[in-house]
Amino acid sequence: MSMIRDLRSAVRPARPSLRKHQGGRGYDTVYEPARGPAAASAVVDCAIYRDGARLATDQPLTPHEAMRRVRRDGGFVWIGLHEPTEAEFAGIAGEFGLHPLAVEDAVQAHQRPKLERYDDSLFTVFKTVHYVEHDELTANSEVLETGEVMCFTGRDFFITVRHGGQGSLRALRHRLQDDPELLAKGPSAVLHAIADHVVDGYIAVADALQDDIDAVETDVFSPGRKGTPRGTDAGRIYQLKREILEFKRAASPLLRPMQLLSERPMRLIDPDIQKYFRDVADHVARVQEQVVGFDELLNSILQANLAQASVAQNEDMRKITSWAAIIAVPTMVCGVYGMNFDHMPETHWRYGYPVILSVTVALCLGIHRTLKRNGWL
Repeated sequence: MSMIRDLRSAVRPARPSLRKHQGGRGYDTVYEPARGPAAASAVVDCAIYRDGARLATDQPLTPHEAMRRVRRDGGFVWIGLHEPTEAEFAGIAGEFGLHPLAVEDAVQAHQRPKLERYDDSLFTVFKTVHYVEHDELTANSEVLETGEVMCFTGRDFFITVRHGGQGSLRALRHRLQDDPELLAKGPSAVLHAIADHVVDGYIAVADALQDDIDAVETDVFSPGRKGTPRGTDAGRIYQLKREILEFKRAASPLLRPMQLLSERPMRLIDPDIQKYFRDVADHVARVQEQVVGFDELLNSILQANLAQASVAQNEDMRKITSWAAIIAVPTMVCGVYGMNFDHMPETHWRYGYPVILSVTVALCLGIHRTLKRNGWL
């Protein structure tokens, strides 16, 4: 039997674009309604896997019953939870001997991606990222939504704790169940599948963000744009920078945990699975480079936008100054003739008014022509 037959194709399908999915959910992203206060349990699914196959049961298993059977007959149990309370998770934590610090992190959420090793388990935190579709990017558009998946990996158990309305693992569980040879490798195969699934989501989000950045860049550097309120582009750019910072916080810290899983032998990680974490680490590194590039590009676009705004303001000031110079001539003449003296020069001259009016117009036209030739108008 081969070591693993095409592990990547077993745990994920071809990667589509997020923009081709209604709501921007990406592949296999299933939204689940939040549980109401009357919900009896945070357990989404609980199943026993033996020799790569899910054991059929007459009724849903409790974590206690599932673990009792595993300890008696072998295999491993995979329990999925969604936003458990401290009371809901306490029994499971005690049953599987989870470390109190890891339990606290799993319940409270808002954790940084990390890998922690305890005596009998590994605790891994993943940040899931979801791209929010929008017809037009504005300064108030929500571009990304984030969630969390915490994984407890033991010798004969695997526990996932999800936070957030997106990032369902149901489709991933079904794909794994379709590959008994892979599931037979134990909980470490599930850990790799989840890591690969999350990082594939990063790649799809990065592609969607690239489209938004390209659109903003095109708008900023498009010639002859009129009627756009000033500050609009700056607000959009700043909003994108904030969302990319959130993306960076989710992806960048994950690189080191994936490298540790691929480089250091761990007794809870099957040697045949360990080598595939290197591929996940490479993808995280690629996303990290993209995010850094996005941030630098947006900095350049923002500086160019501010420079354009400064140039536009200078042009407005030149136009205002030019018209003020033109208007100064008739203002001066009117000011002189506005004095109430009877014997002013030419006041009693028959052609004085049309002559002085013609001189005023001629001077204004001359100034206008000069300023126009110099590009001030």
